[in-house]
Amino acid sequence: MKNLSFITCLLVLFSCNGTKKTDLTALRNGDLIFQTSTSPQSKAIQLATNSKYSHCGIIYEENGAYYVFEAIQPVQSTPLQKWILRGEDSHFVVKRLNSADKIVTTQNLQKMKTIGKEMAGKNYDLYFEWSDERIYCSELIWKVYKEGAGVEIEKLQQLKDFELTNPLVKAKLKERYGNTLPLHEKVISPAAIFNSNLLYTVFEN
Repeated sequence: MKNLSFITCLLVLFSCNGTKKTDLTALRNGDLIFQTSTSPQSKAIQLATNSKYSHCGIIYEENGAYYVFEAIQPVQSTPLQKWILRGEDSHFVVKRLNSADKIVTTQNLQKMKTIGKEMAGKNYDLYFEWSDERIYCSELIWKVYKEGAGVEIEKLQQLKDFELTNPLVKAKLKERYGNTLPLHEKVISPAAIFNSNLLYTVFEN
């Protein structure tokens, strides 16, 4: 009964507030999902990366249910319905590798999940450092695909490549780093992955 309610709710979400109707059969393991987070840092991320989207995760199916593997506090799998409702206006976009049929094979998918298990439970990285000690959302996606499937979804950037002059962004940077900004730190943003030429849009609501 719970599963029926869950699926019904998802179908409503997928069929309303958009021009496209879709259903759960459109989802695949390894799909990427994007939303506008309602977290305190979301607006700063949007401004710094010139993007509507500030959070992302990887969709996996387990025992007939869909989850989003994501870097929040801590890194974890979140039921898809819960993940969608947590975003601004419950809006989301699902993307997929152009070559998913060749790359997201059963073998590579297992590798990706194994890499993910090693990251599960780690703290969220508020400082966006390129280490494995703590993880942020787009870093999680990038490393899972790189280490699990051998794909670099998008070229890495440096912090200095972002738009850092907006007052809100400057305030958030000051809060996190004080007066010493790690401008040459390697980074990957939700926006960079969202705009990758290696991906196409499956659907959005």
